[in-house]
Amino acid sequence: MATENTHLETEGIVNKVAASSLVLFNLEEYHDPSERVLLDIKGWLFQELILKEKEFRNYVKQHNWTQYKNKSVAITCTADAIVPTWAYMLIAIALQPYAKKQVFGTLTDLETQLYRDALSQIDWQKFKGSKVVVKGCSKVEVPIAIYTEVADRLRPLAASIMFGEPCSTVPLFKATPISNT
Repeated sequence: MATENTHLETEGIVNKVAASSLVLFNLEEYHDPSERVLLDIKGWLFQELILKEKEFRNYVKQHNWTQYKNKSVAITCTADAIVPTWAYMLIAIALQPYAKKQVFGTLTDLETQLYRDALSQIDWQKFKGSKVVVKGCSKVEVPIAIYTEVADRLRPLAASIMFGEPCSTVPLFKATPISNT
């Protein structure tokens, strides 16, 4: 008899979030799972300060590029050195057959670009007139630049934009109704 009462009690619970017209935009769904690698070339410079072309080209030629196969790579130089643009281009050319993605910059720059690539594949028109909740908590770190880009893309389309979880949101934007006058 106790199980019947428990069953009846749970039948009376209504999930108002699930029944609402809110559309959950979860950036975690757009996370690229590839391994990220920071390729810092400071060790390829003479005294970590000066690029000597012949030696640098030798580093590029001798480097094991296969280690970057299917990885996403951020190319940088953390030394306070002047590195000519062609040096980064040379590295990009060497990486191209192996790396899944490569960018110049930090791991955060790489993460931002991976998300931007994913966001460019979305049909944003599907959010037209929707009440959108941009999910705040995530198991993966999402760069703030991506949240601002999502807001920028949703603003012209959504009826409203909120941040957080469907059960607890922070309102960010509400479209003003168009008058028929």
